[in-house]
Amino acid sequence: MSGTQMSMNPDDRKAISLILFYTALLFFLIGVAARMKSDFHARLEISKTGFVIAAVLAAFGAVMLLFSSKRKQG
Repeated sequence: MSGTQMSMNPDDRKAISLILFYTALLFFLIGVAARMKSDFHARLEISKTGFVIAAVLAAFGAVMLLFSSKRKQG
C-alpha cells in the first residue's frame, strides 16, 4: 500500500487564509483596545501579545494565500 498524500484545494487554502486574516484583525483590535484602556494594570502585556499574535496570523495568512494562487504543475 502506498501512502496517500493529502492535498488541499486552492479554494480551501484561500478560505483558511481569509480566516487567518480576520483572526489577525481581531487580535490587532484586542491589542488596540488594551492599549487604550488606561486603568487596566496588565494592558501593556495584552497589547503586545495581541500585536504579536496578529502579526503571526497575518503572516501565515499571506503564506497560505501565496500558496493557494500557485498553479498546479503536471
